[in-house]
Amino acid sequence: MEGSEENICWPIDIFVQKLPKLEVHAHLNGSISLSSLNKLLHKKNSENLEPVKESITFSKRDTLSLTEIEQTVSSFKDRALPHQKTILPCQLESLATCDVIQEFAQDNVHYLELRSTPREVAGQMSRRSYVETVLAAINKSQELGLDIIVKFLLSIDRRNPLAVAEETVHLAKEFMLSSDAMVGIDLSGDPCAGDACSFIPVLSCAKNAGLKLALHLGEVPDKNAECRELLKLFPDRIGHGTFLHSSKGATNDVFSIVCVNQVPLEICLTSNVTSKTVSSYSDHHFNLWYSAGHPCILCTDDKGVFQTSLSNEYLKAAEHYHLNQEQLWNLSYSSIDHCFADSEVKSVLKEKWKQLKNELLPACPEMVN
Repeated sequence: MEGSEENICWPIDIFVQKLPKLEVHAHLNGSISLSSLNKLLHKKNSENLEPVKESITFSKRDTLSLTEIEQTVSSFKDRALPHQKTILPCQLESLATCDVIQEFAQDNVHYLELRSTPREVAGQMSRRSYVETVLAAINKSQELGLDIIVKFLLSIDRRNPLAVAEETVHLAKEFMLSSDAMVGIDLSGDPCAGDACSFIPVLSCAKNAGLKLALHLGEVPDKNAECRELLKLFPDRIGHGTFLHSSKGATNDVFSIVCVNQVPLEICLTSNVTSKTVSSYSDHHFNLWYSAGHPCILCTDDKGVFQTSLSNEYLKAAEHYHLNQEQLWNLSYSSIDHCFADSEVKSVLKEKWKQLKNELLPACPEMVN
């Protein structure tokens, strides 16, 4: 019956799927689903898909080390992008990007920020052509009429040489002038490798050029000195921030900088528990920051690697932190303020959220605080 949904109190699993959502911490390579990866392998006329299935058997395990995650993410694309002549790597990158965007859209994600380290394949794909390919795929997804706005961040992998980081920022600065999808720079990679502080001049250059900064900080313990220096850049968002709270081992000055500046945290529940950077959902730092009113945004990190979805992350927040539907709604709606879109796009998103609110949040007795 038309309009009957207005009086429905949705079961929580259905509610989180229907909830309009924003995803702002999604690594492109790690977001490729198993079904999409197998499709890419079919595209390359692969005769044996079993190795791919074996490579993701960790989904049946409760935990995975950061090293294993890095290796799995790397092998994810390597299995789909062997140096064969049947199809160019850039073509596979385009197909993969389109699939990832469509899958997020199917999960009622209406705003998506993808991030990826520009990769090169000798003789076939340069870092520049990689960026061009992903941006073209983003444009193509918009032409398909998907109800999703997509932005792109270029990632600096802290394991790579400084020269690669400089090239990455140069590409981001160049493409932001011709594409409104290019919005920022991400600092990521193995948190135990390299010296992140060596990238500060490059990151400062990006910020001065108008690019937003999303920095992976405090993923592992005993990184206070590094965090202290990187926080001087006043990043626009922090990825994970697992050990930035004073009760998690952060020094008072590091903790204070994050609090005083209200730097939003990109929260990846499944990722952190699976990678064992937190022991359990009940011990997750989200609960500390959210309870204190600090801006938090639920994210997937690598939805393909961790076999999750953004809806699933909201469901876990409801189950483990006892958030009701209105609190979940507010968590999603408030995330709009912290995305890297301009004010016009944010206004469009807020209007969309408001239009859907009456359908999703009727006056249910169990929702009254």
